[in-house]
Amino acid sequence: MTYSWPFLAVAVVLVLTPGADFALIARNTVSDGHRFGIATTFGVSSAAAFQGLLVSFGIASVIIRVHPIFLTIKWLGIAYLAWLGCSMLLSAARGHYAAASTETRPALRSGYRQGFLCNATNPKMFVFYLSLLPQFVPPRAPWWVWLLHAWTLPLIGTLWCLLVVAFVGSLRQQFERRTVRRTIDTAAGVVMLGFCSKLAHEA
Repeated sequence: MTYSWPFLAVAVVLVLTPGADFALIARNTVSDGHRFGIATTFGVSSAAAFQGLLVSFGIASVIIRVHPIFLTIKWLGIAYLAWLGCSMLLSAARGHYAAASTETRPALRSGYRQGFLCNATNPKMFVFYLSLLPQFVPPRAPWWVWLLHAWTLPLIGTLWCLLVVAFVGSLRQQFERRTVRRTIDTAAGVVMLGFCSKLAHEA
């Protein structure tokens, strides 16, 4: 069994499509620097890799079939996105933006945790994996073939988001103005609440 190269092309297109993870990474990079953005990126990637692992061993399909578990994860995701969105909008409303320093900068583990939870509490990833992978991987393929394909997305996603972090980080000085940062926080908060509303509507 060889790797399905058409899947790689599909994965690239999907990764380049902005979502809640992208908005969080970009916002955290502007707000707290490129190291915080990198930590957020690895949090997102770790969660995506973990979900890919669950899909490869058939655990994700069990979670989807057990409706109470699936709904619990889904509503946790909705609540977390709502909390992130409201926090960003509140930050924009207050407008208290001090110059970043080692004393005021949040711990990197906070960025990692935000990224991990943002991705891990999105059960649509399970549905996405289970609907997409069978189009490219034979049902009787070994588990490692499923895992190889499933981990393509977080691998490409990590590379793409690191490029975004580097680009946004290089322009960070231009984002230091209070009005610009308020605009970014407002936009990111609206995006988060938009995804939250979409998930809630589909629940």
